[in-house]
Amino acid sequence: MADLTGARGLVVGVANKRSLAWAIAKAADAAGARLTLSYATDRFEKNARALAGTLRQPTRLVQCDVTRDDEVAALTAETDSHLDGLDFLVHAVAFATREAIAEPFVRTKRGDFAQSLDISAYSLVVLARAAAPLMERRGGGSILTLSYLGSERVFPHYNVMGVAKAALEANVRYLASDLGPANIRVNALSAGPIKTLAASGIRGFSRILDHYRERAPLGRTVDADEVAAAALFLLGPGARGITGEVLRVDGGYHVTGM
Repeated sequence: MADLTGARGLVVGVANKRSLAWAIAKAADAAGARLTLSYATDRFEKNARALAGTLRQPTRLVQCDVTRDDEVAALTAETDSHLDGLDFLVHAVAFATREAIAEPFVRTKRGDFAQSLDISAYSLVVLARAAAPLMERRGGGSILTLSYLGSERVFPHYNVMGVAKAALEANVRYLASDLGPANIRVNALSAGPIKTLAASGIRGFSRILDHYRERAPLGRTVDADEVAAAALFLLGPGARGITGEVLRVDGGYHVTGM
């Protein structure tokens, strides 16, 4: 496990105890980092507050709708007030309506497409822009987002979210180029299927899990703790030479053909 003693981090997108954002936050706290956590709406506040209360380090909790520039600005201001600078940012935000995921992609409505790309992909850009000055004061930093193989391959009932993840991964490369001169690294972690709140909206998700177990070289999918361990590596000093990368944590499924 990476040593993040003294590091200052912002984790955006905590939903509940099964969310990857929470797994990463919990692991970062155990590794010595001080954190600010954010959640999206009132619906998630009770769970997020209860989880934050279990962390070892004093933690600030902030509500943030990533589609509102003023709330992103308020989040980074609160983070700076709490931590006085920033060493890493974890972006764990994605959304598409159940209808947009369930319908064939060709039927995607303009509004659903725009909403999914805004929340799932553009939010990384606006958060990176807001966080960069806080990281520059610390001599650089690391930004990490969460993706999925649906960015490259067609998965049943993933549809517009796959397109949003493809845009997200392109964002990683362009942001890595823009922010590299400030010693800010930008990477993505592409995890195998895990039963999270987001996954619950994908029809036939259990079938995807079974398929991974049958085809992955490790003979299984992965769990949230394994994803969190990989996240700490990308956030920590061991990955200081890595940027613009998409790291697959999926039991090796992505390398298989037949």
